[in-house]
Amino acid sequence: MRDSRSLYELNPDVSVPPGLPLVAGLTGFADAGGAVAQTTEYLRATLDTTVVATFDVDELLDYRARRPIILFEGDHLTEYTPPRLALDLARDELGQPFLLLTGFEPDFRWEQFTSAVLALVEELQVSSTTWINAIPMPVPHTRPISVTVSGNRHELIEQMSVWRPTTQVPSNVLHLLEFRLHELGQSTTGFVLLIPHYLNDAEFPSAAVAALEAISASTGRIFPTDALREQGRDFVARIDEQVAENGELAKLVHTLEERHDAYMEGTTLRSPLTDEDGELPSADEIAAELEKFLAFRRTRDDEGPKG
Repeated sequence: MRDSRSLYELNPDVSVPPGLPLVAGLTGFADAGGAVAQTTEYLRATLDTTVVATFDVDELLDYRARRPIILFEGDHLTEYTPPRLALDLARDELGQPFLLLTGFEPDFRWEQFTSAVLALVEELQVSSTTWINAIPMPVPHTRPISVTVSGNRHELIEQMSVWRPTTQVPSNVLHLLEFRLHELGQSTTGFVLLIPHYLNDAEFPSAAVAALEAISASTGRIFPTDALREQGRDFVARIDEQVAENGELAKLVHTLEERHDAYMEGTTLRSPLTDEDGELPSADEIAAELEKFLAFRRTRDDEGPKG
């Protein structure tokens, strides 16, 4: 069997201080609201980063499932963007260093990839590992984004974890990494953001802000979020405008608000996702209302003012 350490190549020109926290966000599976993609892209775009280790994507990724992007200009190919899976040394807004693992989630060799990350954790003397994910839930966009917290940082679980189910879920490779870290007694925390299910396929900037706030709580690192917050306000304002002008949509969102608030106030032991009959407005219902409203608005705008 291939040595897991051969799955990555270290950058010999980078010296990593011992005892840094590791932050991980991998895309390719469930990423409601584009939370993980937005967060990792934002961090890499706004922070000073240096590559520490690069993983062998030819060994780990299924190119047919997630096609790399190539640029075609008129009659020839000019640019190829290969997939990336790497560990970076980054510095937050105050210059505090931390490690950042980003890229596509591996399709193959999960155990070997996890062993490789554990080898890096040991070699670099990582102090804690924090990872993020996001799933769609029947919650309203008008309320703060909540999280489910896993791992062995009990103070974070007590302070921040809103929903604590016992359930079987499809795993991703960072679940496995957390499981192995927990077995080894290493400090680890997973934050799963609960994103409004009708915004599952949208790029929801507030989801990235919530992810960054969770990472800050776990690592003590400070991140610039002003641009994301402004984008989030604009996004929510557009959704609110649509809701205000569509009675059926407003009713559906209001139902979600009532259930959310009842759960958060501790007035019921039911799941925050359902009413007394176990029913809830589906994402399809809400998305359909949004689409109908947008189609109506487009038609009205195309027709222009009546003279």
